Parts: sequence; C-alpha cells; structure tokens
Amino acid sequence: MKTGSMANNEFIIKWHSIFYQPSYFIRSGLYRYVRLLAPQLNGKLLDFGCGSKPYKALFTNVSSYTGLDIEVSGHSHKNEQIDVYYDGKAIPFEDGSFDNIFSTEVFEHIFNIEKILPEINRVLKQGGGLLITCPFVCPEHEVPYDYARYTSFGIRHLLEQHGFSIKEQIKTGNYFETTAQLKMYFVNFFLPKKPRFLYLALYQLFILPIILATCLFNAILPKMFKRTDLYHSNIVLAVKK
Repeated sequence: MKTGSMANNEFIIKWHSIFYQPSYFIRSGLYRYVRLLAPQLNGKLLDFGCGSKPYKALFTNVSSYTGLDIEVSGHSHKNEQIDVYYDGKAIPFEDGSFDNIFSTEVFEHIFNIEKILPEINRVLKQGGGLLITCPFVCPEHEVPYDYARYTSFGIRHLLEQHGFSIKEQIKTGNYFETTAQLKMYFVNFFLPKKPRFLYLALYQLFILPIILATCLFNAILPKMFKRTDLYHSNIVLAVKK
C-alpha cells in the first residue's frame, strides 16, 4: 500500500535528503520514530500493507519478516516484495500466527477498517505489539484508494475498541513543519520532473530554502510556539490485550 514507484531509499532519510526529497519533513519524522520503536518488536513479524518493505532493515530483532498486501490498490506492485496477498477482508493466517505486526501508511487506505482491525487482532499473539503509522495532514494519494485521516484521538479510540491498549503514541511534526511541507508539495507540483538535472536545480532554488528556513525556526523559537495540534503523522505502538 506504499507508493510502488518510490525507491526504498526515499523512505530512509539522511542529511543529504534535504537536497532532493520533497516529502522531507513527513519522511524524516516517520523514519526517526520507526527506527526508534522497531527494536521493541521481535519474533515473527507481519508487515501489513508491506509494499516494497522500505523499513525492513530497521527490524533487526525479528526472526522472520512476512509481507502482506492487497492485490488491487492505487499503485502497481511491480518490483515490490510481497510474500502474501489478501482480499481486503480476511487475513490468510491462523489465529496467533505472529508475535508482532507493523503497518505504516496503510490505515488511511482501508475503507472497512472496523472489519480489518479484528483480523489484525486475531492473527496477533496475546501480548503482541502493533506498530502503526498513519497520516493526519497529507494530500490525497494512491487515489481513489485514499479514504481517511485520523486524529490522535481517533486512532487511539479505534485501537482501544478493537482489543488493543496504547503503549506509546507520538505525533510527528508541528505547525511550522506541517505548513512548510504543504508549501513544498505545492511548489513541487509545478516543477518539471524531467530532465532530472533540471528538476534538481529548481529544487535547490525553490524547495531547499523552505527546508532550511523551517529548520532554523524550529531551532530558535521557544517550544510554546511549536504547537502540535497540526502535525504530519500518528505513530502508535499498541499491545493486544
């Protein structure tokens, strides 16, 4: 359920990503906290909505890594590393098959989320962890299979109503980063993508300054101005009750 045309290294954010990544603030927040929380998951892991498995290398404590995805989605699965397909209704594994489950940027693409969460709960062992990410402020993507945006309260309620308790909950980004990211998306829409050298040259002129200015403001402004009721993504580590 992740954009199939994006290479894995576009999810792995390094310092030099500021020079070519138009989703820099969203991607950097996701990568930072998935990397932080991934070591807490071990044993048999299911990547639900795996796509190209961009974060697989971060899960160093797992004994097996199984990728599950839906066959019909908003992008091609060509060159993706999907081990098992499912029909969008029933997950084709026995009860308690996995010690932990990981799912990133998937829940917004599930129209019948209240039917899928019981399935996720079913194939997870008692006490197993569920690490998810889902966007709050983000343009429509993988259309027409983009159905929802969840507030921090909404995603917590959904998980608690379907047999999970919240262990950790994180918001990525703040007002400055989120508004800057939206400006970057807007500018990037108008930049010619080919030839590549022209795109990168224009990126340095029009997008890189937004990133640098936003990072500067984040560094010097007091915390009271960095409101987090407008933010990029929810990251939740929950446990099956």
